[in-house]
Amino acid sequence: MEYLFMSSIQPNTNSLWEKGRRHFGSIIKPNQPKPEWKPWEKYLFRFFFLFLSLLILPLDWKIYRDFFAIDWAHLHFHDLFRLSRYQNQFIPPEHLPQWGFGQFANWAVALVVALLGAVIWGRIDVNRKEYSVLYYWLRVMVRYRLALVLITYGFIKLFPLQMPFPSLSNLFTNYGDFFAWKIYFQTVGIAPKYQSFLGFVEILAAFLLFNRRTTTFGVGLIFGFIGNVAVVNGLYDVGEQVLSTFIVLLAAFLLANDVPRLYRLLIEEGPTYANKIIPDFSDKVLRNFRLGLRSAFLVFVALFAYKTFSNYVTDPYKIPRTPGLKNAYGYYRVQEFILNQDTIPYSRTDPNRWQDVIFEKWSTLTIKVNRPVKIDFTSAEAVHEKDIDRNYELAGHAGRHYFYYEADTVNHRLALQNKNKNHRSEKLFLNYQRPNDSTLVLSGINENQDSIRVVLSKVNKKYMFFEGRRKAVKI
Repeated sequence: MEYLFMSSIQPNTNSLWEKGRRHFGSIIKPNQPKPEWKPWEKYLFRFFFLFLSLLILPLDWKIYRDFFAIDWAHLHFHDLFRLSRYQNQFIPPEHLPQWGFGQFANWAVALVVALLGAVIWGRIDVNRKEYSVLYYWLRVMVRYRLALVLITYGFIKLFPLQMPFPSLSNLFTNYGDFFAWKIYFQTVGIAPKYQSFLGFVEILAAFLLFNRRTTTFGVGLIFGFIGNVAVVNGLYDVGEQVLSTFIVLLAAFLLANDVPRLYRLLIEEGPTYANKIIPDFSDKVLRNFRLGLRSAFLVFVALFAYKTFSNYVTDPYKIPRTPGLKNAYGYYRVQEFILNQDTIPYSRTDPNRWQDVIFEKWSTLTIKVNRPVKIDFTSAEAVHEKDIDRNYELAGHAGRHYFYYEADTVNHRLALQNKNKNHRSEKLFLNYQRPNDSTLVLSGINENQDSIRVVLSKVNKKYMFFEGRRKAVKI
């Protein structure tokens, strides 16, 4: 039987290496034809084997650091999500640019190593005629790595967590004040069922990759869907260009095996034969390995699905969990604004005069005022325990000031702090009164230690996002 590697030295049949070679090198039956590869095919394979292995295999010690840092007794879905999307970092992330081709510096390192390694490998393994067995296992590695990341992104879309429905404050933010990525996220977020459908497509593609016979169909779905996502990440400045390109790269590698046959079938309309490599799992070790690999994948899917659904139902990670002031949710015009006993009329240019105020359903209050906002440039994908640190609602745009507040409903007091990490020192301490159902009166000390009194009048506005077009709406 021909094994994975040949050696002129008599091997030690009891060594761990020899046992592994004996079992995993027998995945292809001896009587199956294995034609000799062309020199360029062998060189390309050596290169891609090394390059993809450097990108896929967990060679970075920080992966293990993150793994053992997980609190498994209180597992959060984002712990698994972070591991699934991790890539080897040969260059520390703090030394990489946030945008542009510089993000791919780690790929450049892997590329150089793979090119040199392929040359050295070719010099050492000069008598090798083909790499059918090693190619099979490389495809297995790529399939499972690709399926893993698709599963995680699929479930955070199936249970619409990745792109939440726009907040009321976002609806009252000028279109031109949003970054492109935030516009894209909110465009998808306004249709949760569509986002769930996108997640279903990703999960379906992952399960098609899970089975060797349906890999081509899974790759087709990936190119049709994830290929578009990769373009979105680049052109909308989402910030996930490396990961989305990584997904497309793995899919392209899997598809390359089928391109000649698809060309003969669809373009030349000629006879096309099935894949020549048929694995043999008669070896007990191989059967157990296959069963263990599949079981581990399914356990991961079930665990991640449960944790994601639990987060969606109980505490969506991008939205603050603390309920807002009771019956305060809505948009308010500032009817009266008094600063240090001086009444300031409505103005769009005054840096102190509030123009309008919005109370969210959760403990966020936003203020429109003509004062600069230092934009939060993050993608707001991180998980934060404290509501004040949950920054999705304010990341990626300017135009409003976002405050987290704690409400003392007994003494009718609000303690506010700016949620923006660039303005975190701003704090307001206000008393509130409710003369009637549509009026809120706030009085106290602002961020500059000035006394203020603000009379807010609620506007009972209807929003087309909520009303839809299947019923009559009067504005």
